[in-house]
Amino acid sequence: MSLPFEDPTARSNEGGTTERKDKVWGFGDDVEPWASQLVFSMDLWQDQVRYFIEEVIREPVYIVGNSLGGFVAVYFAACNPQLVKGVTLLNATPFWGFLPNPVKSPRLAKIFPWSGTFPLPASVRKLTELIWQKISDPGSIAEVLKQVYVDHSTNADKVFSRILETTQHPAAAASFASIMFAPQGQLSFREALSRCQMNDVPICLMYGKEDPWVKPIWGLQVKRQLPEAPYYELSPAGHCPHDEVPEVVNYLLRGWIKNLESEGSVALPVLDDIDSIQYSIAKDLEFVREGSKKSVRVQFHGSSFSLWNRIGSFITSRFRKLETKP
Repeated sequence: MSLPFEDPTARSNEGGTTERKDKVWGFGDDVEPWASQLVFSMDLWQDQVRYFIEEVIREPVYIVGNSLGGFVAVYFAACNPQLVKGVTLLNATPFWGFLPNPVKSPRLAKIFPWSGTFPLPASVRKLTELIWQKISDPGSIAEVLKQVYVDHSTNADKVFSRILETTQHPAAAASFASIMFAPQGQLSFREALSRCQMNDVPICLMYGKEDPWVKPIWGLQVKRQLPEAPYYELSPAGHCPHDEVPEVVNYLLRGWIKNLESEGSVALPVLDDIDSIQYSIAKDLEFVREGSKKSVRVQFHGSSFSLWNRIGSFITSRFRKLETKP
């Protein structure tokens, strides 16, 4: 919903005049002055979040990010700790950007002739057209959603419609190219986490166990870096647990915020008491949706979590499955 509302480029005619392309933006030969530094990068996204909070909300917030949005959330918090009361990561992508950052690695960045700015080079335009035709196809979008949603009974029609609507925006293809070729942010995911830790920004981790893309191992790496951060693993749930099991995610999220706001006097969700925060606990949370009962298993890992806890939990779950077989 934040794509340009006018073409960042114009196409030159042989006579020297320019003309607009109504259907596809960003494929022109000359960049407009306002878009001369435009790159769809991590730094741009965190700026957009900052502007929204400063100009619309106007007070510090709890921020939640899913997938690449998780990286944006922790990156934003690292750069603007005064605006953040806490961060919740939902299957957060732990890396983004394939080209070196020009501020951190200026010499290395100069090796690459293009880094997501406008206008797109001719070779990139051709490549983008080929790839975009495939990934913007409604069938391809539907197939991706099947991969990331574990429970195929989840109604993803609204998500599908929003994605399809975005692909039809005239700036979508060029913006996609800019995203894919944008340089890395000035902070890596780990550096952003460290800065949040240094500035005492609370972080909570919630990961769908069956995510085929950002598997829970990435969340456990964050847990090792931030041992005090509560970690909830949800099953069955995939890449978008907030969309698949919003009842459970909202319950955990609200409970975590209550724990912070009460300065620890209210126990975290699924814990029986405040003292059990050190341990690993598994509970089945039931909820009612459309008249029928559903259940999600929530595994909480406390501050004493280790790799051996993980191995023990894996063995226990395997025995449980064997016991339930006829």
